[in-house]
Amino acid sequence: QVSLVESGGGLVQAGGSLRLSCAAAASRTIFTIKTMAWYRQAPGKQRELVARITSGGDTYYADSVRGRFTISRDNAENMVYLQMNSLKPEDTAVYYCNTLPPLQAYWGQGTQVTVSS
Repeated sequence: QVSLVESGGGLVQAGGSLRLSCAAAASRTIFTIKTMAWYRQAPGKQRELVARITSGGDTYYADSVRGRFTISRDNAENMVYLQMNSLKPEDTAVYYCNTLPPLQAYWGQGTQVTVSS
C-alpha cells in the first residue's frame, strides 16, 4: 500500500519558481523500484503527464515543460520533487504525483499551482 501526499504549490507571478514535493508513505523497497511521475490537470482539461523519473534516475519531460522543470527523487527519504522555473500562466493546474503508469488508488489531493500574468 502506498500513500502519496503532494505539497509546495501556491500563487506565483509569471517567471517565478516553485518546488513541489511528494511524500510517499510506503515501504522503501516498493518505492525505490517504481517509476514516479508528476501529472497536472488544468480546469476543463484532461490530466496530463508532466515528467517522470525511473528508479535509476532517468528522466523524461513533456515538451511544454522541458528546460524549465526538473524532476528528482530521494529514495532514502521516499520523496519525489518537481522544481519549476520560468513559470507561465499556462502552467496553472493541480499537480499530482503517482507512479507511471498511474494507479487509481494512489491519486492524492494534489497541490494547486496558480501562475499570474
